[in-house]
Amino acid sequence: MDEATAFAPGHVTAFFAPYPDDDPARAGSRGAGLALSDGVEATVRRVDDADAATADSAADGGLAGLELDGVPAEMEPVRRVLAELRVVAEVEVSSEVPVGAGFGVSGAAALATALAANEAFGLRRSENDLVSVAHAAEAAAGTGLGDVVGQFRGGLPVRLDPGAPDHGRMDGVPARPRVEYVSFGELSTERVLGGDLDPVREAGEAALARLLDSPDERELVAAGRDFAEEAGLLVPEVAEAVEAVAAEGGLGSMAMLGRTVYALGTGLSDAGYDATACRVDPTGATLRPTE
Repeated sequence: MDEATAFAPGHVTAFFAPYPDDDPARAGSRGAGLALSDGVEATVRRVDDADAATADSAADGGLAGLELDGVPAEMEPVRRVLAELRVVAEVEVSSEVPVGAGFGVSGAAALATALAANEAFGLRRSENDLVSVAHAAEAAAGTGLGDVVGQFRGGLPVRLDPGAPDHGRMDGVPARPRVEYVSFGELSTERVLGGDLDPVREAGEAALARLLDSPDERELVAAGRDFAEEAGLLVPEVAEAVEAVAAEGGLGSMAMLGRTVYALGTGLSDAGYDATACRVDPTGATLRPTE
């Protein structure tokens, strides 16, 4: 076929303990998050030989062009996915969640691109192989360490060991709550991951131990709320919203890494915010049916 489309859920990281590595397939994080029904679609379209000549490294695979929500854009993880798969394609990415605000858009785009490219080009790669390609592409680009594996699993994923499927180990919280979110803007993942990671790792490990001792959705969000403060990542506008949710008896926290607050149930609406509502995605990333 000439093109294929895949979906990957948005992923809110509640807390994380980062473990960089020179091998991007081994790099990753321990932690937990929420895969959301609001997510990202990527359509991968094969190009003919004339168009392929304009793509970077066309002989070994490359990106002939990319649009994000209808606007030309650069997404380094997507470029790396196509290069690793050795295909040349145009990619159209559409996102239901804000970009750069803690929803794992770059990881979702990389993962959806890998799944769609496999279908469009008949590559016959396995799911774990494609997840590994997308995870390594994002880690190498410095845009994330754990979103891809969570987005593929769906639900409320818990990352027990860092890395792509050959190295990482996953679990999950068996719940599918309603979720609301409000975004106040972007926060640089690269800046945080490029700083001192020791306080973040220490706080993330403590949060994970807490969740594993009591694995339910409320503990996941509560552990994330305390993590944000202890790791020094909580920003003022999110802190104000989290407090407003708590004052109404709700439970909310900050999305890692973005100026975004999320809450279970109707927590943000009850606190007077004009929130977007969605569900926890039950299945994870998948191909869209062809018509």
